[in-house]
Amino acid sequence: MNINKLPTPSIVLDIDTMEDNIKRVHELAKKHNKEIWPMTKTHKSKELMQYQIDNGATGLLCGTIDECEAATELNVENIMYAYPVSDPVSIARIVNIAKKSNFIIRIDGIEAAKLINEVAETKNIKINYTLIIDCGLGRFGIQKEDALNFLNDMKQFKNLVFKGISSHPGQVYGVTTREGVTECANQEMEVMNYVLKQLKANGYEVEYVTSGSTPTFFDAVEDKGIQIYHPGNYIFNDAIQMSIEIASEDQCALSVIASIVSNPKEGLYICDAGAKCLGLDKGAHGNDSIVGHGKIIGHPDAIIDSLSEEVGKIKAKQGEFKVGDRIRMIPNHSCSTANLASYFYGFRGDNVEKIYSVNVRGNSKKFDI
Repeated sequence: MNINKLPTPSIVLDIDTMEDNIKRVHELAKKHNKEIWPMTKTHKSKELMQYQIDNGATGLLCGTIDECEAATELNVENIMYAYPVSDPVSIARIVNIAKKSNFIIRIDGIEAAKLINEVAETKNIKINYTLIIDCGLGRFGIQKEDALNFLNDMKQFKNLVFKGISSHPGQVYGVTTREGVTECANQEMEVMNYVLKQLKANGYEVEYVTSGSTPTFFDAVEDKGIQIYHPGNYIFNDAIQMSIEIASEDQCALSVIASIVSNPKEGLYICDAGAKCLGLDKGAHGNDSIVGHGKIIGHPDAIIDSLSEEVGKIKAKQGEFKVGDRIRMIPNHSCSTANLASYFYGFRGDNVEKIYSVNVRGNSKKFDI
């Protein structure tokens, strides 16, 4: 099927670009004897999880328990959940996952650890965990100076098995320059190596040192301490990655095809894709440098100025577009756009080859009532 036969709006995935993005990151990791456990919340697709595993990923980092369960269905060996859990239903779910895989949960608080340990005791199962270290984001995590004391306190929980340390340098999404990315990567490496050295000096066996983001990966991949990296957005890239010089336009695999449906006044165009396709994200952690709601491929000076739910306002010089034109837009944050879709149309050149299901979105698993 020719791509121009698709309805508008459609969310489309350039298969060649996606494959190149994966190859670029996975081969660089392999060159430095590192592992990639990609963050799967970017695409929320079992088919793309499998593609990443088939092409060198040795585990997966999941953003929801739904994603963890989907990974077990694919028989993925190494599954890490990015956050603690505290709810009894969630704890029961991770216990079941731990029976089927090398499951690792991340922990940063005694309270959640106590709740997980209590259930693990009753089920006679050991739950692996890594300690979350705050390397600058200020969200989850123990401060580097407190890691040793925290782990000593964790020894009271006999059904929780310490495996290592993890972090996420998400503050990188608040920077506006490539130099800012390097600063965040340096902070990530310094903090993780400080904790690693401290723990080893006090007799702890640290099997896993895991961290990462797509932007910082390229600076941090040579670090001697970090072993496992968790880029997520790299599979698609987006306008935010472009803004900090991590990706170019031709490295952005996910886009939205839309039509120009109106030119109500000079320099203003309306397209038939809005917030329910592109999302309203201008940066996950406060990047005020992002102008507009994405980039229009081939039209660098046009600005996607505002979005209603189903339509978008584009500011451009008069004559830039005409009613009936098709455009392709790179979203600011491709993870958000992916989560708004039930499927992507995968294409090579002008030919639509396949449909990828987005089948692990939030609340994707129905429970019997």
